[in-house]
Amino acid sequence: MQITHRRPVRTACIAALVLVLLAPLARAEALPLPDPVTDADYAPVDGAEARLGQLLFYDPILSGNREVSCATCHHPAFGTSDGLSLGIGDGGTGLGPARRADPDNPPEQRIPRNAPALFNLGAHEFTVLFHDGRIETDPDRPGGLRTPLDADMVAGFASLLSAQTMFPVLSADEMAGHYGENEISTAVRQGRLTGPGGAWDLISRRVAAIPAYGKAFARVYPQISAPDQIAFTDISNAIAAFMAFEFRSDTSPFDAYLRTGQGLDAAQGRGMALFYGTAGCAACHAGKFQTDHGFHAMAAPQIGPGKSARFETHARDEGRMRVTGRAADAYAFRTPSLRNITRTAPYGHAGAHRDLGAFLRHHIRADGGAGRFDPKGTVLPDLAVSDFRVMTDPAQQAEITSARTIEGPVLSEAEIADLMAFLGALEDPGALKGRLGIPAAVPSGLPVARP
Repeated sequence: MQITHRRPVRTACIAALVLVLLAPLARAEALPLPDPVTDADYAPVDGAEARLGQLLFYDPILSGNREVSCATCHHPAFGTSDGLSLGIGDGGTGLGPARRADPDNPPEQRIPRNAPALFNLGAHEFTVLFHDGRIETDPDRPGGLRTPLDADMVAGFASLLSAQTMFPVLSADEMAGHYGENEISTAVRQGRLTGPGGAWDLISRRVAAIPAYGKAFARVYPQISAPDQIAFTDISNAIAAFMAFEFRSDTSPFDAYLRTGQGLDAAQGRGMALFYGTAGCAACHAGKFQTDHGFHAMAAPQIGPGKSARFETHARDEGRMRVTGRAADAYAFRTPSLRNITRTAPYGHAGAHRDLGAFLRHHIRADGGAGRFDPKGTVLPDLAVSDFRVMTDPAQQAEITSARTIEGPVLSEAEIADLMAFLGALEDPGALKGRLGIPAAVPSGLPVARP
């Protein structure tokens, strides 16, 4: 059965009609459906800049050992993530769940957090990024951004999305490489990040030395008249333009429903009524992209090394508290957008669930205990590290559980199935495929990441 209308109706009318049609499941007052997404929700993108960014996104030239590109951990084949609970950046071979530690140069640890999806990050409302929100727009700060880095490092970035590229290229686990094994990782280790000879400058000089890039930057940015004028911010601005263009996602069945009143089957309609009603999902997964951009402690299982400094030995990840220093923010993580959620497994800040249904059950009614966690539900390439220290420590488990701030309702398996159907209606085939796609080759001549 298709839930349809004879003509487009206003969002408020759609919400009211859903409650009438699906009254048996609408046991609580529903929140209104969001307005349809429009072009006005996004910053404009220059096509030539996006095409330049496409090449840079897939080019390993930006990594210390010339082996890792942005696409290694954010590939369209895996819903702009990497298909792993916790990824392997530098020191790995292969792609997605097939990625393995390089036996000749293995990583010291896994990347501490699950690789987030990239959909709709060019939309105006995305003003905070990363699982802990450590980078966000702030008009009162130099450069209009709040970051853990020095104020003089944020000048020149065209957007928050551009500025987030500051971090992966400086991370030993992600792109820079082991300390001391290349000029970029050495500069990072010595604290030389900006200025001549700094890590960003070294990356820029690599790119500028490739004639095809020199010509492309001059065409896209009129202020660049010679390759030696290419700055890291120019590289990051181009990559941001590509991501904003490539992974815009607003043509799913749910989007069609908001615009026309058509496009959802019966199960998806029932799931939508639950999502915006009884189940309470929309309290946090609000708005056009199903996120309130806030931070909530949900007792998600913690696996892997945790987000900690190199000298720290614990494996727990305290989330937002690492940014704010507030005890009330312990174990809170940013509400992710749910666009294409069915294609971005594994789930949670540490990717502890490969199955969306299992994650949903834990998320709604979790006790946070190790007894509810199944290590077989993770996707972790073999690595000689301890991944489950927190999950086997009752004291740490109790701490994570006690911090939980939201408890969901008890739902039947039939209702969970309907919620899953609605989440499937957030899939956008165009965004999943990408508009420009994977380039056949990149100017450096290095291998392009392909599954």
